[in-house]
Amino acid sequence: MKHFDYESSARKNKIFFKEPENFTKYTDKETLSYALGATLYMPATKTSIAQDIIGRKYTELTSMVIDLEDAVGDNQLEEAERMLFEHLRVLYEALEDQILLVDDLPLIFVRVRNPEQLRQVTAQLSIYQRVLTGYVFPKFSYETGKKYLAILEEQNDKDIVLYGMPILETAEVIYKETRMSALLSIKHLLDAHKHLILNVRIGATDFCGLFGIRRNVDTTIYDVALIRDCLTDILNVFNRQENGYVISGPVWEFFLKEERVFKPKLRMTPFRDRYGRMGIEKRNEMINHYIDGLINEVLLDKLNGIVGKTIIHPTHIKPVHASYTVTHEEYVDALSILANSEGQVGVLKSQYDNKMNEMKPHLYWAKRMMLQAKIFGVYHEDQDFTSLLVENQLHEVKS
Repeated sequence: MKHFDYESSARKNKIFFKEPENFTKYTDKETLSYALGATLYMPATKTSIAQDIIGRKYTELTSMVIDLEDAVGDNQLEEAERMLFEHLRVLYEALEDQILLVDDLPLIFVRVRNPEQLRQVTAQLSIYQRVLTGYVFPKFSYETGKKYLAILEEQNDKDIVLYGMPILETAEVIYKETRMSALLSIKHLLDAHKHLILNVRIGATDFCGLFGIRRNVDTTIYDVALIRDCLTDILNVFNRQENGYVISGPVWEFFLKEERVFKPKLRMTPFRDRYGRMGIEKRNEMINHYIDGLINEVLLDKLNGIVGKTIIHPTHIKPVHASYTVTHEEYVDALSILANSEGQVGVLKSQYDNKMNEMKPHLYWAKRMMLQAKIFGVYHEDQDFTSLLVENQLHEVKS
């Protein structure tokens, strides 16, 4: 896998100062934890999953979750488990026959319902688990987590490497009186199994459901006060410099046009100044498909130290990845901080002459930025996220 690998060499040369690097499920865990990007959820009952992967139906897709939980009705569960087995059998055989290469295999996870189902699924899948990167654990708590992680430890051996991604979404995490105790106990548990934990994910939809609230397309998850308050504590516990985790952003739920109340937050200027009428048309298209709200929320995710996003529609993949690509300014700042972090100086003016880089306070940020640059690449000085979102359309028109 490689982000933006579907772009032509000419396009990549024009857009990227540093191109993204390749990764597979066997890439080192620290790098892989940054690689997921936009993780697309698909119900296990979707019949074409294996063929869509083999045929590269979604060229932008790099990570996905086959869902046995919320996306599957209770009376569909037995059929969903059978279809999961078939999806992975077909993919395993395609790999064995070299119809599909490991380098072309997206990072695939299975979201189970509970530890009991995890036990059952791992037994059924057996060797077919080699197709997987890991499992997603919903409703994660200290008690259920112990069971999930014990099973996961058992499945890992010299032939199979599987990671876990817990989802924080239970009442004990969102309710104020139990939150910090729950988060600290979960953190303690994950620390004991850190070699197996790829991401910590946040189930904002379940959190909202506990209070009978739902955000709309004109807001981000950070506008929902209860969720913002909880996100703050999750980030505080799990995103610390000492023994921190990569935290993935809550799902963006919207993908079709409907009446809006507020003006879109996606500025017209970057599109109009660089691409003229075609840029404005592309911006309008994105607004009509709620991509502007998604980009706005991803920017807030990034600002708060979150890397990656749960998505439910393939049109969300490219905007998320384009937003996580590192700017040239961020990259040269990170390089400067790392180059001078051994005590040579304490503070330096940025190469862009617009800020001060402090070596000690900004060191953790710089290390994270370099991992992000490795996976998503670095824009040329005169490029930004609009380059990846608009120029394909321009190229098609010129052709």
